[in-house]
Amino acid sequence: MTSAIENTIMGLPNKPGVYRFLDKSGEVIYVGKAKELKKRVSSYFNKSNSGSAKLRVLVSKIHSISFVLVDSENDALLLENNLIKNLKPRYNILLKDDKTYPWVCIKKEPFPRVFKTRRLLNDGSQYFGPFTSGFYLKSMLDLIRHLFPLRTCTLNLTEESIKAKKLKACLEYQIGNCLAPCIGNQTERDYEGNINSIVSILKGENTGVIREMSTAMLLHARKLEFEQAETLKRKIELLKSYQSKTTIVSPKLDNIDVFSVQSEGELLFVNYLKVKNGSIVQVHNLEARRGIDEADHEILGMAIVNIRQRFESNAKEIVVSHNPDFKLSGCKYFVPTRGDKLKLLDLSIRNCREFMLEVQTQKNNQLSSSPVQRILATMKKDLRMNSLPIHIECFDNSNLQGTDPVAACVVFKNAKPQKKEYRHYNVKTVEGADDFATMSEIVYRRYSRLIEEMQPIPQLIIIDGGKGQLSAAYHSLQKLNLQNVISIIGIAKKLEEIYFPGDPTPLHLDKRSETLKVIQHARNEAHRFGITFHRAKRSKSIIKSQLLEIKGIGEKTRIKLFQHYNSIEEIKRASLHDIENIIGRVAAKRIEQYYEQCNQSKLSDR
Repeated sequence: MTSAIENTIMGLPNKPGVYRFLDKSGEVIYVGKAKELKKRVSSYFNKSNSGSAKLRVLVSKIHSISFVLVDSENDALLLENNLIKNLKPRYNILLKDDKTYPWVCIKKEPFPRVFKTRRLLNDGSQYFGPFTSGFYLKSMLDLIRHLFPLRTCTLNLTEESIKAKKLKACLEYQIGNCLAPCIGNQTERDYEGNINSIVSILKGENTGVIREMSTAMLLHARKLEFEQAETLKRKIELLKSYQSKTTIVSPKLDNIDVFSVQSEGELLFVNYLKVKNGSIVQVHNLEARRGIDEADHEILGMAIVNIRQRFESNAKEIVVSHNPDFKLSGCKYFVPTRGDKLKLLDLSIRNCREFMLEVQTQKNNQLSSSPVQRILATMKKDLRMNSLPIHIECFDNSNLQGTDPVAACVVFKNAKPQKKEYRHYNVKTVEGADDFATMSEIVYRRYSRLIEEMQPIPQLIIIDGGKGQLSAAYHSLQKLNLQNVISIIGIAKKLEEIYFPGDPTPLHLDKRSETLKVIQHARNEAHRFGITFHRAKRSKSIIKSQLLEIKGIGEKTRIKLFQHYNSIEEIKRASLHDIENIIGRVAAKRIEQYYEQCNQSKLSDR
């Protein structure tokens, strides 16, 4: 911790607020909320040595801290949510909910139209939704069209245009879908009454609409207007039939939000149920990925704010599976232990688990090629893995008599090489031919970088080497707390033995095994890629050292020459005049004399 950060923490008040961590460039890399700012911010630096690899990387990147004091915990929760949405900091959780869901629009115009839209305009129209289920939205619009004849045309139905009688009724009027207000067959007051009923239905208040229709039906019956009464009776039956198809939980429950969370490793899944008048009128699922060390209840608290804003919920009762540490003001949170609310929570948890299984199934189904699926399943079984090795990385070292040590990492996905993702490494901390130390350095650099950039890590690492190299690589994974996250094996070259960390007995796979073939392919690719890089680097070293042997030729002169020529052979073939134009007459003459002496020495040796 730098003295500047230490002084900032010392000056923080123990009051509610929102803090921001900034890196050297001034970019916000993390946003958080706190009931007591000083206590919360200092905790990052107290537990950075014992926390996860992501937390250690985050703390190492913090260059400065800014904060905003707020009046209440509720304000901190809302401000944090808005800052994360706007700034998208690298180390905050990622809520995967960027879909543009459809809404029902009641257009602000004479004789309003009712239609589906994905664009929300600030034009005074009413919007209801969003609807996460296309089937539910279609059913709702079909119900509205059956209950109330509405216009679908885009005519400007002003009072003047209707009175002018320049408009004509269309086919929708002929087939009974519209009462033709365009020709004065329906008053605006009557039409507005239908719109008010539609608004109530969209809000989930079907009971009130049924009550009004029943009153009107009895009134028509008393007046002996049996045809109108029969029409209303059919509409009431249709509305009751639709209502019976929705999930009924309990007629006692009204305007309640239900949230549950389930997690698996870094992934979390949140389910939301909206209950009105004893029926579930809205269902939504959200997928999230932990940023650093957030607990389930912390992510649930953020998801509640995010979802309620999206769905414009004003429910005062919130049923939750975990009690979040930050709560919205004016709302009561319940973790029920019995009764109707517990049944409702159990339903949400079941939906959440189903969503989690669906996401996992979709990811598995992305492997559409059945041979690939079979190979990966075989590898998972043979190598005693907990998950399919969809993403594999293989490492190899190269050096020649201890000079120019380099390493290579190749990437396989779905058992096929991804050459654009291959990486070369120059060894930085190891001198000489120490394969174990080299492997330890490269593996640590590779995965600390992936963690820092929040990139996906592989399910399997293959080390080209025996127990020594494998042990060195495994030690690097332990330093990053990844030893239980990534499976790692070593392959010995002579007998093609497969080694596991801490197990002295190697695994011998059949030579025809698909698992062994993929491992060998990855090992051979890593070896080829590393050797190619090593040769290129060694060649440059030879060229560099040869030019610097010439007295009076320095590094800057060498760089100038290689900006114009690609090799020593091209320099040798170039005329003295051409080289003079690049580095001057004196230096050019020295190079010419050097190669003349070399040629004379070769002739004398013969």
